[in-house]
Amino acid sequence: MTTGGRRLRADAARNRERLLDAASRIVAERGVDAPLEEIARQAGVSIGTLYNHFPTREALLDAVLVGRLASLDRLGSEALAAPDPWDGFAGFVEGLFALQAENHGLNDAIARAGSFSPEAAAACHRGFRHVDQIIARAREAGRLRPDFETADLITLVWAVSQVIRESMSAAPDAWRRFLAFFLDGLRPGAARPLPVEPLGPDRLAAILGPPPAT
Repeated sequence: MTTGGRRLRADAARNRERLLDAASRIVAERGVDAPLEEIARQAGVSIGTLYNHFPTREALLDAVLVGRLASLDRLGSEALAAPDPWDGFAGFVEGLFALQAENHGLNDAIARAGSFSPEAAAACHRGFRHVDQIIARAREAGRLRPDFETADLITLVWAVSQVIRESMSAAPDAWRRFLAFFLDGLRPGAARPLPVEPLGPDRLAAILGPPPAT
């Protein structure tokens, strides 16, 4: 390879790293709809260079978010290892929303998993693979109200993601107060009959999209 060819390859690698750095920062601050032109500008490259490396917004988001979504799997494993099943459940939920509150793009990706690429959707599904067991463990220990199901946690994710989105700049910890009220209502002593059934698999799939093929 000529010296010129090596230089071009090195320049391309540097441009890609600059784009990833800028995208990670801007998507965390502004969410998945952040303007690509602003990402290119802050990376110091043209919009054409951005598209050369990432032909679609989806490809760029995969590059900056899929790795972060892997943190959900770690949270699930830690929840199952907690000696107290309630602490494991509450710790998973709080840890999930703390991750979302730190990164506007991650908040969007988790709340809108069905709208994203197969790779991002698969990362979300992997992150939530322990949820059924976390919930069942807390219910069986008598620490979580017996009618709470995984579909109810999905509904909570939608609700808190909106709180996080709207309060991230002015009151970044507002979600913690909302979550504390909600968790108190999930203890068996606070349980009252519910007016409607939880969302079934078909309705969840219609909203979130079907789980990825394994």
